[in-house]
Amino acid sequence: MSKYKKKIQKDTSSYETDIRLERSIEYMGWFYLLAVVGLLSVWLIFDAILDVSFIDLQPNVYTFTFIAFTGTASAFSFALGWNIKNNREKKKQLVYDWLIAQFMLCIFAIFVLAIYQW
Repeated sequence: MSKYKKKIQKDTSSYETDIRLERSIEYMGWFYLLAVVGLLSVWLIFDAILDVSFIDLQPNVYTFTFIAFTGTASAFSFALGWNIKNNREKKKQLVYDWLIAQFMLCIFAIFVLAIYQW
């Protein structure tokens, strides 16, 4: 037996992929949030303040659905990024639950629009 112990090298590639996953999910959340804020600010500035209506945005079900969907998708993305950051060992289950939640939200939005139009 040697009196020096071998140092165990940790695999840093897994850690780097976790960081990339967290960042991409957070960027996706920011993208959704900026889409909502951008739409609402353009609507407010051009339609309400300047009274220029080259963008024909009406407060109807389509606009409400877009705002609600992108807002909840942004919230889901930020929550997933925060949960993965705190629970790295449950990453696979959290991403799976997030995909199911996004799928259910999309199906719900499609059915609500279909029922409203019918």
